[in-house]
Amino acid sequence: MVYRIVLALALLTPLVAAAQPQRPNIVLIYADDIGYGDLGSYGAAHALTPAVDRLAQQGLRFTHAHAPSATCTPSRYALLTGEYAWRKPGTGILPGDAALIIAPGRPTLPAMLRAQGYATGAVGKWHLGLGTPEDGPNWNGVIAPGPLEIGFDEAFLVPATGDRVPTVYLENHRIVRLDPADPIRVSFGDPIGDEPTGREHPELLKLHPSHGHDMTIVNGVSRIGYLSGGKAARWVDEDMADTLAARAVDFIARRRSEPFFLYFATHDIHVPRMPHPRFQGKSGMGARGDALMQFDATVGAILEALDRLGLAENTLVILSSDNGPVVDDGYRDEAVEKLGAHRPAGPLRGGKYSAFEGGTRVPFLVRWPARVSPGVSEALLSHVDLYASLAALTGARLEPEAAPDSFDLLAALTGRSGQGREWLVGHGASFMIERGDWKYILPSKTAAVQTTTNTETGGDPAPQIYNLRDDPGERRNLAEEHPERVQELRALLERIRGAARTRP
Repeated sequence: MVYRIVLALALLTPLVAAAQPQRPNIVLIYADDIGYGDLGSYGAAHALTPAVDRLAQQGLRFTHAHAPSATCTPSRYALLTGEYAWRKPGTGILPGDAALIIAPGRPTLPAMLRAQGYATGAVGKWHLGLGTPEDGPNWNGVIAPGPLEIGFDEAFLVPATGDRVPTVYLENHRIVRLDPADPIRVSFGDPIGDEPTGREHPELLKLHPSHGHDMTIVNGVSRIGYLSGGKAARWVDEDMADTLAARAVDFIARRRSEPFFLYFATHDIHVPRMPHPRFQGKSGMGARGDALMQFDATVGAILEALDRLGLAENTLVILSSDNGPVVDDGYRDEAVEKLGAHRPAGPLRGGKYSAFEGGTRVPFLVRWPARVSPGVSEALLSHVDLYASLAALTGARLEPEAAPDSFDLLAALTGRSGQGREWLVGHGASFMIERGDWKYILPSKTAAVQTTTNTETGGDPAPQIYNLRDDPGERRNLAEEHPERVQELRALLERIRGAARTRP
């Protein structure tokens, strides 16, 4: 009898295993500066994003997902650490020569997944610093610590952003194609070397700045910061999207026999917007629209690779953006003049840098054919929650000090529940908190409009409270009519900011 039971269980085990999908591969596509209204699947009238919109049709589209911050570095820090960036000084927008702001050895999302048996790779924009606080990055030698010291097995990176020097790629610990006879020097203070700048030689530019961005010229574009040397290593902006996509596809192909996690941080549609010639002029919306088409093609390349390699069914693809949109962020690229009726933030107010919804509410798509049914979710969630949610997915046990602000929202992420966070904190020009239908913006002395980008910041010395269900565009400040709501949300925000952690 015992033998027959054991035999039955042995025969049943493969069937049970076959019925359950294996641990999924995970591809996190983290876009740059793409707004809630930029994609067709979120209501954009143009047809510039067919690959992303197909992803939305095949997966779960979230309507109330948020980046942790209205700017890039803080959002990326929060996503990878599960900790709000505003808890740690020095996590604002970084210069191109900043030291690594994630301490090696601390718990991180990639380190957690690597411990669970995942191969981990980072491709694309980094902007989280490199090197030690004492010395910064050693551009001409081994550049460490960096992604490999916080949980990634391999990395191919844009060190900061396209509009900041150094304009080179970093592979693991070294600059790609660096000639030792032509060492790199970088400065974000005093000028170095004798290379021309946009400020002094505008006649050499093929793309002119609208504000700032007038220092060393590389590839006909003046940047933030001064650069000398490294000429053989410098990128060509028009080739960047193809280069990064090829590296991402290569990682997927090489790691396909084991569970893998790919953090693919595209540079599009951040400035300088210099799309490949095959996209130039094709959108009718200037360089920003052309770069959006290029971003979509990049996503299409990833999805096609998953299909070709037979990996799509059991790969969890997550696509989102690090903050809301900005149209003029430093270059005269016709993005403003050719915007037309398009509204990058859709029905929302504000954009990048803002405490209004347009600053942090961003597209968020999830596709996992083996487990996630297509649909739409109103669940409230933040990118900071990916750490705890993916830990739950992969069976990882979080230590008490890990992911201090990350909530396990796996049920919402996979569509098994429409319930997300009870409340959400965001940060842009000021702090904001949302709970239920209500949103409170902390009073601040920040100017109401950032003049360089023409963005409504949400800054106001008076308290602001909005009912997002009735007024998603945040046009009617109800603070005087609902002082009890102001007091309730202000007190909750103060408790959260005063606590060391919020994870249950």
